[in-house]
Amino acid sequence: MMHMRVVAAAVVTVLVVAGDAASLAGGAGQNKEETDEAQRVSAATAVFQEIMSAEDKAIPKAILGKAEGIAVFPSTLKAGFVVGGMRGRGILSARGESGTWSAPAFLTLTGGSVGLQIGGQATDLVLVIIERRGLETLVRNQFKIGADASVAAGPVGRDAQAATDLQLRAQILSYSRARGVFAGISITGSTIRQDVDANNRFYGRRLETRQIVFERLSGAPEPVAAWREMVGRYAQ
Repeated sequence: MMHMRVVAAAVVTVLVVAGDAASLAGGAGQNKEETDEAQRVSAATAVFQEIMSAEDKAIPKAILGKAEGIAVFPSTLKAGFVVGGMRGRGILSARGESGTWSAPAFLTLTGGSVGLQIGGQATDLVLVIIERRGLETLVRNQFKIGADASVAAGPVGRDAQAATDLQLRAQILSYSRARGVFAGISITGSTIRQDVDANNRFYGRRLETRQIVFERLSGAPEPVAAWREMVGRYAQ
C-alpha cells in the first residue's frame, strides 16, 4: 500500500511539473512574439537615427519638415539576379494635426525589383510620405507602390535644393541604405500591406493601421516612446 502511495505521489508531482513547464514554455513563446515586434520598433529607430546622424548624406530636413508619414523597413531582403524580389517588415507613423507623431503601425513589404542584382542583400528602406492623400492611400489594407501613389527616389544631403521635378511632384520619396551607402531608390511595383497580427501581438488589440496612425487607439508600450521622440526630433 505504501508503495502505491509513493508511486501515485510521484505521478502527481510529474504532472504538476510538466504542467508548469508547459505554462512556462507557452509564456516564453508569447514573450518572444512580443519581443519580435518590440525589436522591429527598436531596429527601425536605430536605422533612422543612424541615417540622420550623417547630415551630409541624410534625408534633407526640409523634406522631413513636410512629411505626413514616415515608414522604416529595417533589413529588407533583396535577392535575385537581374530580376529580383524584395521582402521586409517595418513600421509606419503619421504626423497629427498638433504636429506630434503617432505610435507605429506594423507593415509588410513584398514585391519585385528590376536591376543588376547578384545574390542576397539586406537593405534598410525608408519611405517619406509627403502628401496626406498619399498617406491615406498607403494605410489601406493593400497598397501598390507606383500604382496607388506616385513614388520617386528621394534626394539626400543637407538641403532639398537638388530635388528634381519628379521628386517634387511625388507623393512618396523612397530611400535605401545597403553596406553603409545611403541613397534614393526606386521600389515601384512593391506592395505594402498592414500587419494586423503584429499589431495585435504588440498592442494586445487587433487594430488596423488607420486606427493606430489616425485614430490613435493603440497606446504606447515600450519602445514606442523612443521611436516617437526620435522621429519628432528630425521631422519637426
